[in-house]
Amino acid sequence: MVKIGIVGAGRIAQVHAKSIANNPRAQLVAIADPVQEAGEALANQYGVRWLADADDIFNDPEVEAIIICSPTPLHVPHILAAAKAGKPALAEKPIAMDAAAVDQLVKDLEAYDYNIMVGFNRRFDPNFSEIHQRVEAGEIGDLEQLTIISRDPEAPSPEYIAVSGGIFKDMTIHDFDTAAFFLGDIATVTAVGQHLDPEIAKTGDYDAVVIVLTNKDGKVATIINNRHDASGYDQRIEAFGREGSFIAENQRDTTVRAYTATATDAQGPFQHFFLERYAAAFARELDAFLQAVESGEKASPSIADGSRAIHLAEAAEESARTGKTVQL
Repeated sequence: MVKIGIVGAGRIAQVHAKSIANNPRAQLVAIADPVQEAGEALANQYGVRWLADADDIFNDPEVEAIIICSPTPLHVPHILAAAKAGKPALAEKPIAMDAAAVDQLVKDLEAYDYNIMVGFNRRFDPNFSEIHQRVEAGEIGDLEQLTIISRDPEAPSPEYIAVSGGIFKDMTIHDFDTAAFFLGDIATVTAVGQHLDPEIAKTGDYDAVVIVLTNKDGKVATIINNRHDASGYDQRIEAFGREGSFIAENQRDTTVRAYTATATDAQGPFQHFFLERYAAAFARELDAFLQAVESGEKASPSIADGSRAIHLAEAAEESARTGKTVQL
């Protein structure tokens, strides 16, 4: 059983704490967060120690592995602290707020024998994972087009958006990783940003974006994002090849359909948000992390994957701002 410490006590830390509690191969032993109310509440919920200083987690001999859920500006120092302590870590995305910081992190990590996994949990979604496996197996011939649709049920607060790094680094970052997971290295990025929500526009961010990515072989991924969707959390993917296609549709709590005098083929709403929609993905992500910890094999998604996603995000920002295609 791997003994795990979590750095941070916010919403994503709560997701990981629940996954650990439900996994017989893992044991949560400590939570570190400088905000006593949040840290103590989460620690008490799972009957573990609360620590005010993250350094105490990295230096704790009982802690064998770490999940980094701290605010994004702290990801780099916390990743380096885990590497220095010789402890495997799962770091939430994005690994930094800008590509320059990620590039420096990659250089600094060369001094250590590290094992860091980046939290791109959508790779572990059972539906997306199956599509990827079947594409790799050649079931639809050569992949030609990948379409990713990701729309949130409602926008976060303007206050959050102002410090989030923007839609490309905060929201689309998962889709950049998914696209690269299917297509490999991306050669060009073309993005269009939309200012349709005046409250979000005031922050300088976009409320919706459409991005086209191409690889060196001419394969194309289209990403469609929106900060709001009246129908709920819209998460779909289509992989199209010469010999067919695979489609993953939205998920609902049940498959029941209603036929009445006022509606036919009526279904329940989409699962509300990422906590419900990607619960299985988070559980499978933890399993993959534990496998890396137990075996000593290098974890995936890697720091290199996290770096690629940030560089794609900044290329998309440049494209949306200038109206030009960015060559990578």
